[in-house]
Amino acid sequence: MDQRREMAGRLEAEELLKRQVSAMFGFLASVYGAEKLVLKAGRLDALAGMRSKDLSQQVAALQKVVFEDPTIQPPVSVESIPGILEECQEEIAERIARQGIEQDIEERVSRRMQEKHDEYIQDIRREVLMEDGDPETEETRKKLTRLLKLEERSIARSALYFLRPRRLSDIVGQDRAIRALLSKLATPYPQHVILYGPPGVGKTSAARLVLEEARKLSFSPFAKDAPFVETDGATMRWDPREITNPLLGSVHDPIYQGAKRDLAEIGVPEPKLGLVTEATGGILFIDEIGEMDPLLQNKLLKVLEDKRVLFDSSYYDPSDKRVPAYVRRLFEKGAPADFILVGATTRDPEEISPALRSRAAEVFFDALTPAHIATIVKGAARRLRAKLTPGAVEVITDYTIEGRKAVGLLADAYAMALHRQGELPKRGFLAVEAGDVRDAIGAARLSPNVTSKASERLEVGKVFGLGVVSYLGSTLEIEAVAFDAREKGKGTIRMNETAGTMVKDSLFNASVSLRREFGIDLADKDVHVNIVGGAKVDGPSAGLAITLAIFSAVTGIPVRQDVAVTGEISLGGQVKAIGGVYEKIYGAKQAGMKSVLIPTENSGGVEEVRGIQVGFVSSLSEALDFVCPDWRTTVKSA
Repeated sequence: MDQRREMAGRLEAEELLKRQVSAMFGFLASVYGAEKLVLKAGRLDALAGMRSKDLSQQVAALQKVVFEDPTIQPPVSVESIPGILEECQEEIAERIARQGIEQDIEERVSRRMQEKHDEYIQDIRREVLMEDGDPETEETRKKLTRLLKLEERSIARSALYFLRPRRLSDIVGQDRAIRALLSKLATPYPQHVILYGPPGVGKTSAARLVLEEARKLSFSPFAKDAPFVETDGATMRWDPREITNPLLGSVHDPIYQGAKRDLAEIGVPEPKLGLVTEATGGILFIDEIGEMDPLLQNKLLKVLEDKRVLFDSSYYDPSDKRVPAYVRRLFEKGAPADFILVGATTRDPEEISPALRSRAAEVFFDALTPAHIATIVKGAARRLRAKLTPGAVEVITDYTIEGRKAVGLLADAYAMALHRQGELPKRGFLAVEAGDVRDAIGAARLSPNVTSKASERLEVGKVFGLGVVSYLGSTLEIEAVAFDAREKGKGTIRMNETAGTMVKDSLFNASVSLRREFGIDLADKDVHVNIVGGAKVDGPSAGLAITLAIFSAVTGIPVRQDVAVTGEISLGGQVKAIGGVYEKIYGAKQAGMKSVLIPTENSGGVEEVRGIQVGFVSSLSEALDFVCPDWRTTVKSA
């Protein structure tokens, strides 16, 4: 009786499992479709199991269809079937969820593709319309009209542009430099040139006008339309990755840097030519060339040697037939860069790259004297139709030795005079008075260019030395005072700290040479030496002036104030050679000195400067003969 009940229960459970399997097949048929389910079962070798009346075969067929695995075998026991059916249900649920998500994504992708397709069609239509019709719209026409109206407006005329030299003869005070520059450029074999000199003396104008002269010569390699391309090394901005290089040129890759649209769409990079190519056949003028990045200078040197600029890009494919001929030529042969380089700088030659200096001739422009500034101002006044009253020119020469600044100061004074008078004269010239110049100077808060000036009187303990700063010579007013030391043999020597360590060495040399030559022992004196204005002296050239000032202060012998001296003093009282002689002589002349003393060792090659006497000395005694002629009698009697 119990066996029958057990058998009946087993059959009932098995029948329940069969219904579950059948229900799951029915669900799969609704999901895949009846025909697709049969095809799938046939492909997975499950079709016979689906039609079998054996539960194990049915379960195995269900697993093959659900897990898509034809190697699955029937379950070993009926007890394991519920677990198998639960796994099949989980897999079916996961597949249905995944199928729903994929369907949603596919719908979105399809929708987005349709939108992009519509946009592309619109772009094509616009291009066709622009090719076949007018690219302008009403808004772009309004903007063009507004731009053209702005072009018609002009209220400012630069005085510096209007008054700049038009001929080489207009450049004042640079005859020697212009002759040298002509010999370098106006020749069948022109050279690269570096121009040295202070600002505002005509370096840029000279280079431009020399090219104009060279164009006229039959033997010159410069054509009548030879370009003069001007740039500034201090403002030359470039990217070391060569993304942009306005000087040498660069490559605009299609993806990151935006080549032309027609090239970008086909993935072709486009070389952008630089100033070196624009200057081909002419002159490339780089102002403040000493301020250029050293790496950019080296790249420029390579171009100077090759006379070509080479381009490279990982996007360039020489086998691509879509590459335009000009792009192909630039990548394969490079761009021409056959020009003459003219660089200008206010730096000392030692501060310029030796590699650049070795490839270029060097021309030095002189600092301008007050007489030169007066000539420049008078010439500019004639062009402005201005009449300078007495004293106006002298005021300008007191405040600048730069031609450009002098012209700018005159233009400011002209404006002051015009506002003072209220209108331009109908005939004749506008009167510009010294007061107008002073008003312009006061508004600009300028300081006198030369504060130390010569005089006819004699003074004790005061000597004029000479220095050079950026090609400009200047006078150094050196004063010394001596007192008896409070304790014999315990005297001190002091000097203003701003003068620098080199001056302290000059003080030591001065004390030794004075003791050796004249028996003056500074150990018994308290000596104070001052460089008026706190100027810093970088070299030993102030040694002679310091020694003379101390000698005068200790002995009480007055010194001439119309003589400036320069030279290094040795321990034995010898005057040694120094640098910057030419600039120092000019500095002395600007300060109104009648004479200047320089070391005999510098006598070779010193050019005569009109308006000032140059004396050569080799010892401290010879210098004293110039600055205080009666010193020998005074010292001997003492």
